[in-house]
Amino acid sequence: MSDETSGKDEGDSVKPAPHASSPEIASTAVSHDAIEATPPDDAAAGHRLTDAPPPDPADDIPPTGTAAPTAPKPPSRRARPSRPAPSVKRGGGVGRLTRRIALLLLVVGVLAPVTSTLLFKFVPPPVTILMIQRVFEGKGLDRRWMSLSKMSPALPNAVIAAEDARYCSHWGFDFQAMEKAMAHNQRRPGKIRGGSTISQQTAKNVFLWPQRSYVRKGLEAYFTVLIETIWGKRRIMEVYLNSVEWGPGVYGADSAARRYFGVGADKLTPSQAARLAAILPSPLKWKAVTPGPYVRKRSKRIGAASGTVRREGLAACVR
Repeated sequence: MSDETSGKDEGDSVKPAPHASSPEIASTAVSHDAIEATPPDDAAAGHRLTDAPPPDPADDIPPTGTAAPTAPKPPSRRARPSRPAPSVKRGGGVGRLTRRIALLLLVVGVLAPVTSTLLFKFVPPPVTILMIQRVFEGKGLDRRWMSLSKMSPALPNAVIAAEDARYCSHWGFDFQAMEKAMAHNQRRPGKIRGGSTISQQTAKNVFLWPQRSYVRKGLEAYFTVLIETIWGKRRIMEVYLNSVEWGPGVYGADSAARRYFGVGADKLTPSQAARLAAILPSPLKWKAVTPGPYVRKRSKRIGAASGTVRREGLAACVR
């Protein structure tokens, strides 16, 4: 009984061998080494392990009119807005030239005059254009500087009496004297009389040239305003008496006093001061030592007017 039972069990447990063409046998028949030898990216070999036929290469070609698939783009940084191209301005060269000319005019017309005026408030002005011109004419150059405080008081009194009676009361321009000069010049065109103040003459002598012109008169007015504003009356008189022409190659009161009277400007008498003031309008023609009739008569009038200037305090602004 036991044998029958065991035989039955064996019979029941033995199953017929499957056909070699069965998929199960095909799948189990492939050895492990064959699977490992097949590259994982070999599409054809991978399809050999299955019942599905290999893919047709034509399937990978996209149909006509269809865009080929593209690989995804990596995330990019936020694009910066592009700067607009600089615009090219026409006439840029002309604009730069105009600005340079304007800057040059500013320096020459404003900064240089103001700077030089400020400097000469404390420093004696150097040689002037007139002095250089006279040197080339062969007249020489004799100039000595003396402060106003050391000069004889008779000299500024005589100069104010002769050249600018309202010197201490105007602001650089005497319009009454200008009107009188214009009326005189219309009556007698052959004898021109000037209406310039001591301030205007100082501006011309120190900063400008002697030849008459409208340009020079305009610049003279500009420098007159500058020295009246920056220097003041006392400094203007001091520069005037040390820069004015008093004869051929003679400039300044001290050089004139030594040349004509043999003394310094601090030793001048009222009569000598009147003689020097009398020749100021025409120092190359008129003589202070051996004056002609006109200069002698003029000197007497100036001497008398100097007393009026002293008594009425018309020279108080230079004391």
